[in-house]
Amino acid sequence: MAEAEVKLLGTWSSPFVLRIKWALKLKGVEYDFIEEDLQNKSPLLLKYNPVHKKVPVLVHDGKSIAESYVILEYIDETWKENPILPEDPYQRAMARFWSKFGDEKFLPSMWKFFISQGEKREEALVSASENLKILEGELKGKKFFNGETLGFADISLGWIVDTVSLLEEIMELKMIDEQRYPSLSAWMKNFSDFPGIKDSFPPQERMLTKYRTLREAYFATTRGTN
Repeated sequence: MAEAEVKLLGTWSSPFVLRIKWALKLKGVEYDFIEEDLQNKSPLLLKYNPVHKKVPVLVHDGKSIAESYVILEYIDETWKENPILPEDPYQRAMARFWSKFGDEKFLPSMWKFFISQGEKREEALVSASENLKILEGELKGKKFFNGETLGFADISLGWIVDTVSLLEEIMELKMIDEQRYPSLSAWMKNFSDFPGIKDSFPPQERMLTKYRTLREAYFATTRGTN
């Protein structure tokens, strides 16, 4: 029996899409990547994700799955090789918890820092640093979030490796270093060195251009407002 066709609808720079690429890579699943323009959404995207009209969208055997965490769990349940969620129920819950922490707490605090100036920037830095300390504490004594094996939470939080370095360069400020965050720094290296990860990050120069443009556009729209 021929393998069912797998397609991934996404954008080149999305960290949420990158999660799915990593999971498929770890599972050894071949797929076709379809680049989407979110300013001009294709009929295919609107067909496969009519509710949110966002990426990523995984299409497997003609059936579509949206939302990155839902897709990750679908991938893990469909392709059993190299499981990314632990077997233990508590550890599975913790993997989901830290994944949500990344999206709901850490990512917003980093973005707020990135688009803030003056006193607000200092306040945002305090919030982002507090979240970094939380991650540092969780990773103490571990290679990955679940111990020795790269898994769900690592894939979910892997955007940190690339995004933080981009923000550091643009803002000319070192946020994560080995002295203050030894465990987090080690995890970032372990993650990026994992087979199939390092070469999958989007081109740095292209990402720097995008982030600088986003920041300048935000400042332009908020200039003169309180």
